[in-house]
Amino acid sequence: MRFLTYVFVLAWTTPLPAQSTVDTTGTGSLIDQAMHHSEVMQNLEYLSDNIGPRLSTSPAMRRANDWTATRFQGYGLSAHLEPYQFGITWQRGTASLRITVPFSREITAHSWAWTEGTRGKTLAGPVVLTDLSTPESLAVYQSKVRGAWVLPRAPFLIWNPDGPAKTPEDSVRLEEQRKLRNAPFADTSAIAVMKRRQYQLDLPYILKSAGALGTLIDGAKEHALMTMSGSPTRVSPLPSMVISHEDYTLLTRLIGAGVVPRVEGQVQNRLGTTPVQQWNTIAEIRGAQLPGQVVILGAHLDSWDLGTGTTDNGTGAMVVLEAARAIAQSRVQPKRTIRFMLFSGEEEGLLGSRAYAAAHSGDMDSVQAVLVLDNGTGAVTGQALQGRTDLAGLWHQLLAPLATLNADSVRDANKNGTDHLSFLPYGVPGFNFDQISRGYDHTHHSQSDTYDKAVEGDLKQAAAVMAVTAVELANLPELLPRGPKSPVQPMPTKPSAGVATRVSRR
Repeated sequence: MRFLTYVFVLAWTTPLPAQSTVDTTGTGSLIDQAMHHSEVMQNLEYLSDNIGPRLSTSPAMRRANDWTATRFQGYGLSAHLEPYQFGITWQRGTASLRITVPFSREITAHSWAWTEGTRGKTLAGPVVLTDLSTPESLAVYQSKVRGAWVLPRAPFLIWNPDGPAKTPEDSVRLEEQRKLRNAPFADTSAIAVMKRRQYQLDLPYILKSAGALGTLIDGAKEHALMTMSGSPTRVSPLPSMVISHEDYTLLTRLIGAGVVPRVEGQVQNRLGTTPVQQWNTIAEIRGAQLPGQVVILGAHLDSWDLGTGTTDNGTGAMVVLEAARAIAQSRVQPKRTIRFMLFSGEEEGLLGSRAYAAAHSGDMDSVQAVLVLDNGTGAVTGQALQGRTDLAGLWHQLLAPLATLNADSVRDANKNGTDHLSFLPYGVPGFNFDQISRGYDHTHHSQSDTYDKAVEGDLKQAAAVMAVTAVELANLPELLPRGPKSPVQPMPTKPSAGVATRVSRR
């Protein structure tokens, strides 16, 4: 999961039409359960250290599905696994990379997910720096990649946190460079987004056809931490490896100084050939009065596999499990059904939540709201409104009982990159709680995402917040007003016919 926020602090001035009075009955019992009888850490430790990393399609992911369903049932909930079509499998193999010119040493590298290996060969060649951000920039460099390892863009902009403080001039310069880097993505219209998706799908096939050996991707974090990603919706026939930001910038400096660095690499991966199923774990506490109307608490259970997937998003998943335990064992009976959903396939493009929302599209008008936790181990600070400024007053009321837990801020902010987004096109009010960072930019998708980063007090607090707000929403006298509905855009999954034909003839 990755998110961006646009922040404006709201005063409590925008009322909900037909303003609701929030029923806070039982909130004290819920907070007591979450804060003083918690099982969140023991569950998280088992998930992180025994089941381990949960790459979608891996045996560990299915084991996590089964184990969480059993845990929900042990807390008195009904639970089941719901399947969906995921895409092809991918298994990570060993990878090695070495710089050979202008000196020789090993470079730590990990294969980008859902990319091809080198099929037993060691591929050696020069490194070329390109800009492949658009079809137009590709045209400039396409003839220069034959027989080479390709750096697809200039390095990410990372400020050394231990160096001198930024000056105003530094900030202006970095902002200008950031805008320049993001310029190709400025057009957010549906057509532009679809064209960019198709281009990114076509790009590795074009590079392979042009004779490139593979791509090297900037790890984009300091101190040799990596950022892992990839998806069955963007399968690459070309080997791609992520390397540290420090090594990426070394290669770009050498090129800028007129030196042609050379590297040799080998990677063993296994790409599947036919689509397979994956599963979302779903549990619920049935509503006493309006069981057909539902509040959804969600988090993704899958993870990347460089670490053990603790903060992204074992913490969120175990907080959802803990919120279920707290509600069930507090004996608070919600009027509406509360459904607890642990999604798979989030890291590959919200695949599990998108599939669930599509499969249940006819029921979306009965979903009161979707509340997601997916920003790491940090305590909840409040709620980002995701464009629903009409609900600002309501959120102030919902969070008022949590003021002593410092979880009562309300912001006009849009957050991207996690499962609440899958429900927005259907008009469902969807939210991703704000959280304290707690080093999330370092643990996110990296080898540092491990159990020792979890903060017990924060996770207890987050479970209390999710339990309280879920019950309050379940007990409102009416359904929340729907948001704007929009067509669900299909995601390209195949390269353009002409591109595929050119590659197949090689």
